[in-house]
Amino acid sequence: MNYKYVYGPVASRRLGFSLGIDIIPYKNCSFNCIYCQVGKTTHLDITRRVYVPTADVLEEITHALSKNENIDYITFSGSGEPTLHSELGVMIEGVRAMTSIPIAVLTNSSIIDRADVQNDLRNTAVIAPTLCTTHDDTFRTIHRPHRAIRLSSIIEGLVQFRKSYAGKIWLEVMLIRGINDSDQEMQALKKAIDRIQPDKVHLNTVVRPPLEAHASPVSSDTLEHSRAMIGGKAEIVVPLKKTQAHMAHQNIDRRILDIIQRRPSTIKDIATISGINHIELSKHMARLLEQSKVKIRRHQDQAFYEIDTKEEA
Repeated sequence: MNYKYVYGPVASRRLGFSLGIDIIPYKNCSFNCIYCQVGKTTHLDITRRVYVPTADVLEEITHALSKNENIDYITFSGSGEPTLHSELGVMIEGVRAMTSIPIAVLTNSSIIDRADVQNDLRNTAVIAPTLCTTHDDTFRTIHRPHRAIRLSSIIEGLVQFRKSYAGKIWLEVMLIRGINDSDQEMQALKKAIDRIQPDKVHLNTVVRPPLEAHASPVSSDTLEHSRAMIGGKAEIVVPLKKTQAHMAHQNIDRRILDIIQRRPSTIKDIATISGINHIELSKHMARLLEQSKVKIRRHQDQAFYEIDTKEEA
């Protein structure tokens, strides 16, 4: 089967080997985050609708489960904000009917205050919502949200959801140098975290190429200092061991390199030929660029990827 909505399993720093489910077309989102590794939001929206057919998504998941045994979580994430899909709850129930593998949802928290969203998420094992700040100006600097989104509603939504949700909440805090890494930011954030009562607080920073160049990672010292300020539930999200990551990535990397060995190709070309989901493909291309295995050549306003031969020269 040539998957359109399912990718992986991929090695995740938080979820082990995760089967990814991408239910929002590239790049529909409620945020346009400066640190996003996927790219600029082309459709900034907060409308819940059926973005992709639910039956097709469930069919792909069924097929993927029949072919893969090493799956720790089935994770709704992807190219945009998954809670924007109005049938997310139907998909979650469909997955629960076919497997006992726990379900996770990665969300930017933008519409977590809505009752229908909270109802859709109620039967997941884990939600990993994002909360990077409690200051409105910082919030808008980092996330550049849809104009109707209010930070106060996000925080109150998380507080209320915690009261009724039986699963685990792993709150992610993305730290960006010079923007939300001050003691003032951490002190205010800790107060909100104490109200939300997540099971874990995952401190992260910019480790992949971001949308905006000024979205820079914080130092390891800053991460440790922030962890100490937030307290016992906080932990620093560390990269996977190299051997573990290699096992998960080597086959996909080989497929990508085989394609561009034949001819320079755009991301769209590679996705069409390989069947690799766009968000997963973007991660692999970023890593292959860092490793100098591929390079970009621009032609007529398009970026073409080709084998980087400078190491062989």
